[in-house]
Amino acid sequence: MTILHVSPTGSDRADGSADAPFRTIGRAARAAVPGDTVLVHAGVYREWVDPPRGGTADAPITYQAAVGPDGRFEPVTISGAEPVTDWRPHPGVEGVWVAHVPNTLFGERNPYVERIGGDWFFDQVNTWHLGEVYLDGRSMYEAQTLAGVERPQVTPDSFDPEGSLLTWYCEVDDDVTTIWANFGGADPAEHEIEINVRPFVFWPSATGIGHITVRGFTLTKAATQWAPPTALQEGLIGPHWSKGWVIEDNTITDSKNVGISLGKEAGTGQNEWTAGGAGAKGGTQREREVIQRALVLRGPDAGEPHPWHRDHVGSHTVRRNTIRDCEQAGIVGHLGAAFSTIADNHVSRIHVKRQWHGAEVAGIKLHAAIDTVISGNTIHHTHRALWLDWQAQGTLVRRNVFYASTAEDLMVEVCHGPYLVDSNLFLSPWALKDMSTGGAYVHNYVAGRIANCTEHQRYTPYHLPHSTAVHGVSNILGGDDRFYNNVFVGDGAAGEPDGADAHEEPALASFWSGAIDMDGVPGQATFVPTPVGTSQYDAYPTPQEYPAEPGSDLAGPRLPVWVEGNLYANGAEPFRAEPAPIVRETSPVRVEVVDAEAGTVRVVLDPADEHVVVEPVTTARLGTSYQAEMPYTNPDGSDLDLSTDLFGVTRDHVVPGPFAASGPLTRVLAAPAPAPGPDRSGPEA
Repeated sequence: MTILHVSPTGSDRADGSADAPFRTIGRAARAAVPGDTVLVHAGVYREWVDPPRGGTADAPITYQAAVGPDGRFEPVTISGAEPVTDWRPHPGVEGVWVAHVPNTLFGERNPYVERIGGDWFFDQVNTWHLGEVYLDGRSMYEAQTLAGVERPQVTPDSFDPEGSLLTWYCEVDDDVTTIWANFGGADPAEHEIEINVRPFVFWPSATGIGHITVRGFTLTKAATQWAPPTALQEGLIGPHWSKGWVIEDNTITDSKNVGISLGKEAGTGQNEWTAGGAGAKGGTQREREVIQRALVLRGPDAGEPHPWHRDHVGSHTVRRNTIRDCEQAGIVGHLGAAFSTIADNHVSRIHVKRQWHGAEVAGIKLHAAIDTVISGNTIHHTHRALWLDWQAQGTLVRRNVFYASTAEDLMVEVCHGPYLVDSNLFLSPWALKDMSTGGAYVHNYVAGRIANCTEHQRYTPYHLPHSTAVHGVSNILGGDDRFYNNVFVGDGAAGEPDGADAHEEPALASFWSGAIDMDGVPGQATFVPTPVGTSQYDAYPTPQEYPAEPGSDLAGPRLPVWVEGNLYANGAEPFRAEPAPIVRETSPVRVEVVDAEAGTVRVVLDPADEHVVVEPVTTARLGTSYQAEMPYTNPDGSDLDLSTDLFGVTRDHVVPGPFAASGPLTRVLAAPAPAPGPDRSGPEA
């Protein structure tokens, strides 16, 4: 096992030793073999790291920032951008500058030629480029015309209206890319101006490059393409259809679309729905075809990637990263995120600029998150925070904090379960949009509303337990959900939402007039709003009411729901048939955001005698999901352990909500942050 050193003062003709380091990480990657560590010293590295080989489960290849004398990671940035210094005043318009960039800078992909697009990308009118311009590290806004730079206008939906006045426009000929920019009165000679030139920052161009660890870096500024589930899912960093990556303790920022991709490769499908034109097969059918192709890929010996199987794909760990300022998603993945752990990340400022939109926009957007654990993350200031789409089976969503979502905190779309959602804080005006069956919602704190609808038109797969093998397909009858031991805290209004809700979701006030659509969802996805609580499920039967006959395959009766042991406060309303719901004027548990940007919330528990003891939730009590006929378990098949609360405190007396009855208590919960130095598994500098 060798440690290969990289330094800005090194040379790629050196041997990579501590005394003769390489100059680039890419050169070290070409030398690294299983068991080696590439130790990168402080500096800015402007390159696409394309590792040609991976490690093994017992001997991974590790890429890590070096550790200084203080035990902390040295500051190492790997960037997909290049500085541009030759800016000239644009004739006739004060404050506008122009630069002429040779096309040779971009290699085979010029991001100022390639435009954003693909399946489930909604903007079919404007043509946005993959390129970007940065003023002192802050991304600017592309204008559709030169007039948009000369006379910039605020982007109407942007979370950053003042920043949207910093605009750029480009034109490309055979030899030169010309960029005009309005820096808001800043002189570019006095600031750092960069443009992104590389599609990736850390990404193997080949599939099957597994067992790589990436630790302790700032990874930034990539010209990534839109990443739908039916095409190559590009990310600033990602394993590209392989197994066993560890991405930890990094800061990942400013991907044009996706920060971390755990998703699909290109061979199983590449935007056939969009390319098919009028009369072509629809996106749902194309996605079903992608899944079938992935299961029968022949492997590298046949010139194709490995098939979708846990022996070859998935089982990644993504933890303790800060991920922000990506316009599509912080983390995305179709198929390739199965059997993975996504834990203790801080994801924020996703889809802030809002110049375009599509059905893949979220803090975390996963398809087929089979046996994937999503825990301890703080996700805020996004469109929707967490979106589980298709095949959430064996998925655990645990101890996360969600707030400031403009759509909702959690969307579960056309999944059959079983999946568990426990001990989370849902603090946005909309907590859950449920277009699935087989969910178990246990010990959560819910301050937002729930929406529910069926989906009889789309048939999606479910799997054999703990496997990628498809067991069957079905539409969504609705129900088969469990709501046990949650705390629902309303806004005090039994009818319409208050002004804060209306501000977060401008159209919310009009929602109360009738059925509304779920944003970003195809088909007839509508629901009628109800107050905070479980009354959204009043049309569903209880297990006792459920008919003995199963109904037709096309659209049988709605499946039953189990609702028990929940506490409702501040106007929250229970399911019509919940036995002995606990209704309070005020909640014994209060959660408030105290530092929105930093991701900090305060939890206040009133004295314990205000709580009501409820029945514990176990694997046996949850039963089995309707379609997969599978129990609610850990990914390894063992029984769930719900005996500890969000803070890890043992529940001596089981009470509703994510906190043990140990009040009175006031505690501040901070968002996770990258570790300042390596854990015990990391090498020493």
